[in-house]
Amino acid sequence: MSIHPTAIIDGTASLASDIEVGPYAIIGKHVTIGKGTSIGSHTVIGDWTEIGENNQISHQASVGAPPQDLKYRGEECWTRIGNNNMIREFATIHRGTVTGHAETVVGNGNLMMAYSHVAHDCRIGNGVVMANVATLAGHVTVEDNVILGGLVAVHQFSTIGAYAMIGGGTMVGMDILPYTIATPGKRDAKLRGLNLIGLKRRGFTEETIGHLKKAYKTLFMADLKLPDAIARIKSEITGCPEIDYLLVFIENSKRGICRG
Repeated sequence: MSIHPTAIIDGTASLASDIEVGPYAIIGKHVTIGKGTSIGSHTVIGDWTEIGENNQISHQASVGAPPQDLKYRGEECWTRIGNNNMIREFATIHRGTVTGHAETVVGNGNLMMAYSHVAHDCRIGNGVVMANVATLAGHVTVEDNVILGGLVAVHQFSTIGAYAMIGGGTMVGMDILPYTIATPGKRDAKLRGLNLIGLKRRGFTEETIGHLKKAYKTLFMADLKLPDAIARIKSEITGCPEIDYLLVFIENSKRGICRG
């Protein structure tokens, strides 16, 4: 264990034997940090925070701070970080609230670049990239392998589907379908099609991509109402888990889906 003598660590914190804690870092109450994790200088790890193994948290990041919610009164709520994440300088992740999930959850293998922000009660999957100043409001869900460009802002309670890519500067006010690309529209995000390059890089087969193309055209280019489009896709494309997931995502959407 390498802990700089200027670091301040609460007595209730539980630290693995091989972690690194830089100068002037502060680690609060009821914090757990797993092996192989490094905490940069001047970083603050707030109360009720669990951090897994092999995470790199850069200098002056803030993980587990109280939520920016006027209803919060200091209740026990948590921040839970998985393994192999990279949280860069000045990034901020806030704990949950009792009116939400009572926890903010970040999965494994994510990159959160400088000044990115994860608000209270968010749920981040695995393999997510948040570029500089990408910002999530409270209660946002970001599924696996999503890329958020710089200066993206996501409205509270929105969901970003797996393998989606959001272009820089996009204001997201509705749910973004999995496998798609969204970029700035006049007021809100606008779908531009499938994330074809990303899907190919992730090893999706040509058959699966073909099914997704057909589903996308049926949803947005066939002049059908959404329930009719969904019914046609169900009848014409079977045995494809990605299509099944896409349709479940649409049917479960609470804020409505972003369109092209």
